[in-house]
Amino acid sequence: MRVKVLSRNPDDYVRETKLDLQRVPRNYDPMLHPFEVPREYVRALNATKLERVFAKPFLTSLDGHKDGVNCMAKHPKSLSTVLSGACDGEVKIWNLTKRQCIRTIQAHEGFVRGMCARFCGTSFFTVGDDKTVKQWKMESPEYGEEEEPIHTILGKTVYTGIDHHWKEPVFATCGHQLDIWDEQRTTPKCSLTWGFDSINSVKFNPIETYLLGSCASDRNIVLYDMRKSTPLKKVVLDMRTNTLCWNPMEAFIFTAANEDYNLYTFDMRFLESPVMVHMDHVSAVLDVDYSPTGKEFVSASFDKSIRIFPVDKGHSREVYHTKRMQHVITVKWTSDNKYILCGSDEMNIRLWKANASEKLGVLAPREKAAMNYNQKLKEKFQFHPQIRRIAQHRHLPKSIYCQIKEQRIMREARRRKELNRRKHSKPGSVPFVSERKKHIVAVVK
Repeated sequence: MRVKVLSRNPDDYVRETKLDLQRVPRNYDPMLHPFEVPREYVRALNATKLERVFAKPFLTSLDGHKDGVNCMAKHPKSLSTVLSGACDGEVKIWNLTKRQCIRTIQAHEGFVRGMCARFCGTSFFTVGDDKTVKQWKMESPEYGEEEEPIHTILGKTVYTGIDHHWKEPVFATCGHQLDIWDEQRTTPKCSLTWGFDSINSVKFNPIETYLLGSCASDRNIVLYDMRKSTPLKKVVLDMRTNTLCWNPMEAFIFTAANEDYNLYTFDMRFLESPVMVHMDHVSAVLDVDYSPTGKEFVSASFDKSIRIFPVDKGHSREVYHTKRMQHVITVKWTSDNKYILCGSDEMNIRLWKANASEKLGVLAPREKAAMNYNQKLKEKFQFHPQIRRIAQHRHLPKSIYCQIKEQRIMREARRRKELNRRKHSKPGSVPFVSERKKHIVAVVK
């Protein structure tokens, strides 16, 4: 006779300590759980509705400037420190945890056109309309000391932007031409130019640190290599690019903020067409900044709003605005990936949550588990029409709403006109041009 012995492993059902949850055996056979999907759908719907209920992204505004905020810079070592420059030449250093200004410097006569912190965080540089580049200490002066720059470089033309190298004591300024400076010298190491127009902004690549990108008023985006004395290549767009930002995780990817209301993400190895065209703004895009993860970026626009775009999507996942916020000139994503700072015309710096419905503060383990569960449910059912409609709905200011409607009509009219022209022309005489290639005029190497 064959005897079958029952064997039970106590690890499967016995708790290690009294604090552990009781282990419950579960059969995952779908036939035994016929209402599992409808139940999860209801939970996903409720989670999506609650996300929109708790979406309150605005945290605070930092008041103190007497003129419009023109530029901002992040401290490379301290999360709580941020620097801002105004149109009256004033520079302020803010403590974000206390939400107050800790230092004010009258740095320039006229606009502060650009600012950047040194990679070690001990000092920062500013450029202004008074044709000077100034280096300042990050710490406040001692009692009795005067507020004076460490170095001042007097240039021949107005500088419109500045950026510091990520690892070496080298910085680049732009204006009439692009100059690369050593911190110890008062004359540039080398000057680069390609074309005859003024350059709006310059940015060092955070990974391949010898690479630079710049935007010029003659609609060019020019790429440079510091190891060579000549520019690498340039791409000419339909309209002017205001600024660009490099992806901190992918060395060759950068996003350009353009006057034609769009943002273009390029791979610098293939400039013939952008990787993605990001369309949602209804006015010129003035600034762009990447999140530290490199998966998203935030853009500031003349249409009085800021938008958050995923890198691989053509439309924004979030739009932030307030009644009092005017044209947003500058925007920064903090280094901990939690917050967004924007500076606008009406003298305010505003602090926003990067994730609108995120709960701030310490979360209990059960709270964390519930949030993760809800997030997975929302991802699972994200394409269901009801859930998608609730998740995508955003209240917009009337001006933006009307402009979006107007642009939709104009786009539809252009498409209809092109279809008619193609229908009544010889086959092949009116070619199909994709949205990505439509805005590229030329690539010059």
